[in-house]
Amino acid sequence: MNDFDFLLGSWNVANRRLRTVLSGADDWVEFPGTSTSRSLFDGGGNTDEILFPTLGTRGFTLRLFDVERQRWALYWSNSQTGRLFPPVFGTFTDGRGDFYGDDEHEGRPIRAHYLWSGITPDSARWEQEFSADGGRTWESNWVMEFTRA
Repeated sequence: MNDFDFLLGSWNVANRRLRTVLSGADDWVEFPGTSTSRSLFDGGGNTDEILFPTLGTRGFTLRLFDVERQRWALYWSNSQTGRLFPPVFGTFTDGRGDFYGDDEHEGRPIRAHYLWSGITPDSARWEQEFSADGGRTWESNWVMEFTRA
């Protein structure tokens, strides 16, 4: 249940995001962020809010561990939409977290994949990928490199 305890506290976040998603483009933009994560339910959940100062926006993640299914559900929202996006579900194995879910991008259905890796006490990496073909191929479109603040 305590898989996300590594994330608790404050972080500096280097973001690299693909400007044009699912188009074959290679137009990456980089921007800073700061994130603070708090525990819920003695490790069975957590929240984090991330500030993107150069973009003037914020993001929010709610993570909850489903005890019966033995998996995590991750929910994302941002200040631009105020909408809770569909969750991704998954687990950690050997220090790597993989989470998958169904979503849409510009009106078309996609699969989303969140990946946590490179986890140490002072660093971690998060990556988002989308698939427009049911998971046969994936395009990485956002990478966050976390360093302890």
